[in-house]
Amino acid sequence: MIDRAPPEAADSDLVVMGRVSGVFGVRGWVKIRSYTRERASILDYDRWMVRLEDGWRDFGLAEGRVHGAGLVARLEGVAERDAAAALVGADIAVPKSQLPVLEGSEYYWAQLEGMKVVNAQGIELGMVSNLFETGANDVMVVVGERERLIPFVRGVVQKIDLAGGTMCVDWDADF
Repeated sequence: MIDRAPPEAADSDLVVMGRVSGVFGVRGWVKIRSYTRERASILDYDRWMVRLEDGWRDFGLAEGRVHGAGLVARLEGVAERDAAAALVGADIAVPKSQLPVLEGSEYYWAQLEGMKVVNAQGIELGMVSNLFETGANDVMVVVGERERLIPFVRGVVQKIDLAGGTMCVDWDADF
């Protein structure tokens, strides 16, 4: 199992967990697009790093909730619509140290992104650019001399070496 944690963060100690997607109401609330597998899990973190034009800024999560098909949140120090509007489009991250420790064969997507992918014959296929869900299984986008879509499933993924930053897959270089 892997948890969807997302696009890259500028700071290697942070993992992007979502994005501010809009404003909600007039009292500083914002709409949130969560990248976590359980959409509302982003609300479990009481401190968010938000990437503004001038860099990352620390915000406390005052309150948040599921609202219809999405999420809304109020951040400490953001009390009006104009202040909330200034956050629209900003990434939301948390320090890697705050992420729950995963079991042996579980990985966060952020741990896999950037890994070098080599097939069983030792041919380098490229680097994991990102992952996405299809409903049937997760898929890795591996970019090298060309882009490959490789299923992230047992049998295809043979070995993951987090420390070495490499992954071995049973995947023909011609696919």
